[in-house]
Amino acid sequence: MTSLIKKNASGPADDGDANLLINEVVGVPGGIGEAARRGRAAAYDSFLRGLLPARDGVALLAVGGLGRRQCAPYGDLDLVLLHAGVPGTDELAASVWYPIWDAGLRLDHSVRTVAEALSVAQDDVKVALGLLDARLIVGDQALADALIRTAADHWRRTAVRHLPGLREVTEARWQAHGELAFLLEGDLKEAAGGLRDVGLLRAISAAGITDALRPAVRAAHLRLLDTRDALHQQVGRRVDRLVAQERDGVATLLGLRHLQPGASDGARRPGTVVEDGDALLRRVAGDARTVSHALDDAFRAADRLRSGRSRGGNGRPARRPVARDVVEHDGELVLARTAIGARPDPSLSLRVAAASATTRIPIARATCEWLAAYCPPLPAPWPAEARAALITLLGAGAGLVPAWETCDRYGLVDGWLPEWTRLRSLPQHNPVHRFTLDRHLVQTAHEASRHAREVERPDLLLLGALLHDIGKGLPGDHSTVGVPVAQAVATRVGLPAAEVELIGKLVRLHLLLPDVATRRDLSDPVTIASVAEAVGDTGTLDVLHALVRADAAATGPAAWSDWKGRLVAELVARVRTALDTGVLPEPPAPNPELLAGPLPVVHLTGDRVSVAAADRRGLLATVAGCLALHRLEVISADASAVDGRALVECRVQPRYGLPPDPVPLRADLRRAVAGDVSVTQRLRGRALASRGGGAAPRVVWHREAATDAVLLELRAADAAGLLYRVACALDEAGALVRAARISTLGADVVDAFYLVGGWPDDATRARLEAAVLAAV
Repeated sequence: MTSLIKKNASGPADDGDANLLINEVVGVPGGIGEAARRGRAAAYDSFLRGLLPARDGVALLAVGGLGRRQCAPYGDLDLVLLHAGVPGTDELAASVWYPIWDAGLRLDHSVRTVAEALSVAQDDVKVALGLLDARLIVGDQALADALIRTAADHWRRTAVRHLPGLREVTEARWQAHGELAFLLEGDLKEAAGGLRDVGLLRAISAAGITDALRPAVRAAHLRLLDTRDALHQQVGRRVDRLVAQERDGVATLLGLRHLQPGASDGARRPGTVVEDGDALLRRVAGDARTVSHALDDAFRAADRLRSGRSRGGNGRPARRPVARDVVEHDGELVLARTAIGARPDPSLSLRVAAASATTRIPIARATCEWLAAYCPPLPAPWPAEARAALITLLGAGAGLVPAWETCDRYGLVDGWLPEWTRLRSLPQHNPVHRFTLDRHLVQTAHEASRHAREVERPDLLLLGALLHDIGKGLPGDHSTVGVPVAQAVATRVGLPAAEVELIGKLVRLHLLLPDVATRRDLSDPVTIASVAEAVGDTGTLDVLHALVRADAAATGPAAWSDWKGRLVAELVARVRTALDTGVLPEPPAPNPELLAGPLPVVHLTGDRVSVAAADRRGLLATVAGCLALHRLEVISADASAVDGRALVECRVQPRYGLPPDPVPLRADLRRAVAGDVSVTQRLRGRALASRGGGAAPRVVWHREAATDAVLLELRAADAAGLLYRVACALDEAGALVRAARISTLGADVVDAFYLVGGWPDDATRARLEAAVLAAV
């Protein structure tokens, strides 16, 4: 019979109170490091031994972190009450579990006989893995040994059969949590390369399949445990996700500090000692890579052991050629014997990487080690064969990322691109980015391969995608400082001068299309002419358009949306017309439905809101306020006057994902435009209650950005009702807004307002700027 007592799912009401209880009742020490973890395990052991008197036929076993003596400051207790069919086990279990709960500890528990535990382990591989860490706390030693020994023997006999299913579950977890090595805010336990993967390596080693726990893996494991300990201590509760705001504090606890020589942003004074959250993230990334690579190798070893490979006549695994000097052997890519015997050419490592990416067959570890040791450096400029192999590698699609990562693991990428050392695991301090810089660049190349057939020069698109952010981490605007770096790489790769110049242009202009599309009036001829002049020709325009989409896809879901895609596509179409014909396209005509019928006129169609009224003054502010009341964000707004009617046309999107009810929205717009005081009062009350925070807002003027207006650009924290408040301030200051463009970048916005007239006077502009900043 199996007896289970319900886990205290709710746990202690407050983690801080729980900590007090733990310290008072259990006496668990804090601290970071192996000694501290063993000290916590010893304290828990002592506490638990006092709950269960020693007796025959009963044993209390620890599994999980306590079983391994790797207790985190705020970890769970995983316990098994093992019995030999003795009576009264329910009452006995209750006498153990309830004092644990009363001490404020989180508990995962079970009550089983040896046969029951083994039966569950046979059906549930997670339970089987847990029993590999089982350790007796108190009770019948012989009973505990019987379970521990039998579970280990059973795992050794059945591990190869269980590992495919375990790998499937593991890959689902990786899909859900991502790769710790490349995430800016990764889960130290669940993400690929995290602590749970070390448990898999331990299990594979225990099965005797391969020595997965090499010294480098053990060292990485200890550092990841230290990082988790510091994170628990920093936050004061159980948490495994290393978020950005905790990095510096965790780095301080781990002693990761350095002397700051100077910073271009002025945020830190030169010569001061600072907590190095970036160094922490890079260390975590390196450790996660070590764990991930070891697990990949271990899974492949298990696959070979489980299924075997096709054998030749001599009983050895068959060798199948896949590319020049590259063959498949036992499920991995290795070098042909002729390549090993002869002096290798410098392009060999790139050709092996390209073969791995295109066939999606991993490169054998011994092959990577041989290439790192014996493949000669590439000359400058590269031979054509090396250049072709690089483009094949970058254009391989889904096979690019694992092949590139394998080569980076063994230092091959540094031989191709010496600049990669600076880029590796470099954090990107922007909330829209999900990856470190190195992975973002490789991912952008992968995404760019989807658009290779849309452009005349797919090779330049792929190389530009890999290099577009190479200036990040250097002082200054990365789009500017990255140009000479990217051009140096392109020259070394062997591109002719004209193509080197184009790579530089792609780096310099890779943000042009999304910035203009979201911040400028696309109907203004000056907007189209300036972009056409910067781009120069339709071939470059197509490559930039593909690069923009690839960059956004590699950045994260917050970097792109349907409306942004439509705006960029509209800009590209208008610029293409200008480049093809030399004639600037005509601005779109206003919605004809606004020019007929009695006023006011309100039209709601998809993501467009159109309003016509008799008076232009204050109309934009009123419409923006109504939309904010109904939780709609304005993406763009155009205001004009036609045939004596004031028109405002907006593109909108729901602020919280669900569109509002169109009936009350239409009613509020009609009443507000007609001057209903009650709606205006609601607008002002809601707007005043929704002010943003963060850094001080800033106003930037652009005098040459429009044909008939001056551009006021507001950079501020995002907040509901911001457009309404700013439009009111501009209206009260006497400014007439012809158009507005709203661009949201994480928690910030860049709002551009086209003000009719030149506004040449400095004092007048200063007054207007002060009014806008006061409204924010």
